[in-house]
Amino acid sequence: MGRRILNDALRSMVNAERRGKATVDLKPISTLMSSFLRIMKHHGYIRDFQVYDPHRVGRITVELQGRINDCKALTFRKDLKARDIEAYRLKTLPTHQWGYVVITTPDGILDHEEAIKKNVGGQVLGFFH
Repeated sequence: MGRRILNDALRSMVNAERRGKATVDLKPISTLMSSFLRIMKHHGYIRDFQVYDPHRVGRITVELQGRINDCKALTFRKDLKARDIEAYRLKTLPTHQWGYVVITTPDGILDHEEAIKKNVGGQVLGFFH
C-alpha cells in the first residue's frame, strides 16, 4: 500500500512539472514519501517541501524546480545486494551522468551512491532523473 501512495505522489510531481506548475500538493502522505523527497531535495531536484498536519491525513506541499524528467516508484519488491546496485543503476537510468536510485536499507533510506559507500543492499523504492 505504501509504495502505491508513493508512486501516485511521484507521478503527480512529474505531471505538475510538465505543465509548468511551481508547486504541487501531495495527499495522502507517509514518512516514506518525506524520506524520498528529502533525498530529492538533497540532490537539487526540488527546492523545498513542507509537511502539514503529519498526524492526521495531512498533505505535503512541494516547490518544484524544473529538473525532474521522470520519477517512479516500484510497486513490486526488488531486492538488491550491495555488489549489484551499480549494475541495476546502469540498467534503470537512461544516462550515466545524472539520476538516482533510492533504496531502503538497514541503515535507512539512501540513494545508490550512499548505499555503495556504506556497502549495504536493500529493496529498491524507486528512481528519479
